[in-house]
Amino acid sequence: MTVAIEPVVLQESSLQGDLAVPTQARALVLFAHGSGSSRLSERNRWVARMLQREGMATLLFDLLTPDEAQDRRKVFDVPLLGQRMEQAMQWASQRQDLGSLPLCLFGASTGAAAALVAAAKWPQAIAAVVCRGGRPDLAQGYLSRVQAPTLLIVGGDDTEVLELNRSALRQLRCTKRLEVVPGAGHLFEESGALESVAALAAEWFLGHLPTPE
Repeated sequence: MTVAIEPVVLQESSLQGDLAVPTQARALVLFAHGSGSSRLSERNRWVARMLQREGMATLLFDLLTPDEAQDRRKVFDVPLLGQRMEQAMQWASQRQDLGSLPLCLFGASTGAAAALVAAAKWPQAIAAVVCRGGRPDLAQGYLSRVQAPTLLIVGGDDTEVLELNRSALRQLRCTKRLEVVPGAGHLFEESGALESVAALAAEWFLGHLPTPE
């Protein structure tokens, strides 16, 4: 199934985004990329296509403007990145075709911290969160406030990040799980690794959508 991609601009911050909405979408997944990446991340775009096949709309957007992305301080400014996630959430809520959809967050690397900050600040707005190779430790102070069911996915060979995620898992007070993809590194470039990420994410999101009334 091919879903048309609509280029969008998040008005308040002028951030660029790519929106894909399949017919009869069941949810909207906002993607937060990691440091040094953008909405053009091939890994996130691949996962997004897999989620679209499961009936989920996706929005991949840049957390920083091109000028901001050159400033390493902003790349790791998690409160700012979390604020940008909130702006994307507010933008989506104002669109007629998206506003009624359950909202899910998918964060990679530092984007995972941004997603968790946004989920902590908007506890009633988020249906589920998935973090891929994330840095949830950068969201210290927010983890215990996250209420949305949260899945942490880490490569088995990404040992340092795996320990950071294990520590974060202990701090989360929501429905939570840590999934380790055997033999995968930080970027999940190994054969079948990204497929595992997409399958785990789809199962988690679909399993935690609100039951239709």
